Amino acid sequence: MINLEVSTSLEEISKIPFWNYEEEILKSETAGDSNMNVVLRITTNQRSVILKQSKTYVNKYPQIPAPLSRIEVEHAFYQHVQKHPVLKNFSPKVLAYRSDDHLLMTEDLGKGKDFSDLYRGESTMESATISKLVDYMNALHELEIKDFPDNREMKLLNHEHIFNFPFSLENGFDLDSVQIGLQELSLKYKSNTALKRKIDELGRKYLSQGETLLHGDFYPGSWLKSDSGIKIIDPEFGFLGDPEFDLGVLFAHLNLSLQPSSLKAEFLHSYNQPISPELLDQYQGVEILRRLIGIAQLPVRMTLDQKEKLMDQAVNLILG
Repeated sequence: MINLEVSTSLEEISKIPFWNYEEEILKSETAGDSNMNVVLRITTNQRSVILKQSKTYVNKYPQIPAPLSRIEVEHAFYQHVQKHPVLKNFSPKVLAYRSDDHLLMTEDLGKGKDFSDLYRGESTMESATISKLVDYMNALHELEIKDFPDNREMKLLNHEHIFNFPFSLENGFDLDSVQIGLQELSLKYKSNTALKRKIDELGRKYLSQGETLLHGDFYPGSWLKSDSGIKIIDPEFGFLGDPEFDLGVLFAHLNLSLQPSSLKAEFLHSYNQPISPELLDQYQGVEILRRLIGIAQLPVRMTLDQKEKLMDQAVNLILG
């Protein structure tokens, strides 16, 4: 069993059976801030590639267990999108895969940045970016996929941190460590029984099997700026479900990054798959709430009053 870590020696990496004849490993370094997996950029005398390995825990939060099978899902996702003339241009090419070692090698897209700088609230997303994102969503959601892994374990993990943990009164996460006063403010939502009942219902729908292939975590941290355009990465949460979930996550992060509402209108004008506006609103609302009072915090720059106003809007989206 190959155990990949940031500290793994070049000699050990050279023993992985992925390398070409006379290929020499020159350098190993972390490739970005991966939340879920160990991700390394490997430079050789012939090329630069990305190695990714799933562990039995979340890389950023080692106390949170996570299924090893997520790398299988990511591999399956990339295999499907590589067959599509539009989608293949958004994703890194798979170069090698070892299922027994939960190890994936893809092309290196370069040291591009993701779109997390949007959360500073100092820049507006360009219409051209929204256009690219809707091109991706249209192409992905029109795929007819019948044999995709159910990804049940990852869905259960995501379900816990979207629909349950943020709304538990005794979850052990002190929100005042994020922002003084946020813990008390969160009680307004954690004690709203009508809201929690609706979120429970929405969570059950999320766990049900759908027919549309979703990215599953379609937010600025999964969009990469590269020399060859926007790339979409980290599809380990992918599953067959409601297209409204992908759109709801996207729209929530437009809210969280203080983007103009006109961007949503632009997106919906060009998005060509049938959706339920009510369900889209609900998924959008719960994503806003879980990002503000859950453990998966973002580098947003908001006052408590701004957060309260946005969370009140989220409640209205969920309850109608």
